[in-house]
Amino acid sequence: QDPIFSEPQLVGKRDWGEESILEFSSGKWMMKKLFIKAGSKGGLQYHRLKDEGGILISGELIIRYADSEDNLVEKILKQGQSFHFPPLCIHQEEAITDCVIIEVTTPHLNDRVRVEEKFGLSNEGGLPSTELDDIFVE
Repeated sequence: QDPIFSEPQLVGKRDWGEESILEFSSGKWMMKKLFIKAGSKGGLQYHRLKDEGGILISGELIIRYADSEDNLVEKILKQGQSFHFPPLCIHQEEAITDCVIIEVTTPHLNDRVRVEEKFGLSNEGGLPSTELDDIFVE
């Protein structure tokens, strides 16, 4: 089998920056590059099936997550630090400075449940929750 050399594919502009697919192994994993603009954040969410992890290549990032007692906790990540959000892990990323993240995930696209209301937060902007039937695998 020959190696594959792909060109990054822009998934689309996001309120918070840009998301590109760098490589993927159909049905197994995808590697993405995320650019999050300083002061921007994604939704507070969890995934039903998607398992994702990443490394902060540049910038400074706030990770919000729900601990085992459903308290919203913040952790600041600096360049070179990594994270892992297993399925059902409530999480949110907010860029303190411009951030570049390399992320590896299972290829479950469109798997998102927004949970801002559960924590008394505003659900402004970003992509909406999806239904289980909306999830597809690349």
